[in-house]
Amino acid sequence: MSDRGIGNHPDIDVVEKKTAYDGYLQIDVYRLRHKKFDGGWTDLLPPREVCVRGQAVGVLLYDPDRDSVVLIEQFRVAAAAAGGPAWLTEIVAGLLDEGETPEDVARREAREEAGCTVQEIETICDYFPSPGAYDEHVTVFCGRVDSGGIGGIGGLEEEHEDIRISVVPADESIRLLDENRLNNSIAIIALGWFARHRERLRAQWRRV
Repeated sequence: MSDRGIGNHPDIDVVEKKTAYDGYLQIDVYRLRHKKFDGGWTDLLPPREVCVRGQAVGVLLYDPDRDSVVLIEQFRVAAAAAGGPAWLTEIVAGLLDEGETPEDVARREAREEAGCTVQEIETICDYFPSPGAYDEHVTVFCGRVDSGGIGGIGGLEEEHEDIRISVVPADESIRLLDENRLNNSIAIIALGWFARHRERLRAQWRRV
């Protein structure tokens, strides 16, 4: 979302914006002032770097008939650089392409990363994972799938994805959350919501 709105915000005065780096990620540098809570304005702030990431979508894939969720595991260079685990257990997720809606992305990424077809779908939430430095805005869904025959290795070779796909009993997925074994916000948020809504979803979505 980011500066798609910042330049037109009546309480923000953007004095300068320039792109410092444009590679796998883009970094924009802003000089700005903003309105204060007392009605005045701040001085010109020191340069503020914004990492341009755009809109992302995650979808927790739930099979109500088997009471299981589909989780994936893949390499994450920044987590490794921070001294954390290099391979993280996650939910399916991806970035919005031009012309797509968040629901489109959820359905596409479920096919590409996990080989699943999403049937019913429900919105969990949307949020900014790191609003002090990233413009990334994430929409999270829960989607009903048939997990029969799902597993193994997935992902798109052209996107250099090497993804391990696992079908995990719902109780075990919640235990992973409780044991702090999900070190990424999108999985923590999705499974925290799922733990509260699981019985309703199962009653609503299962076929028998």
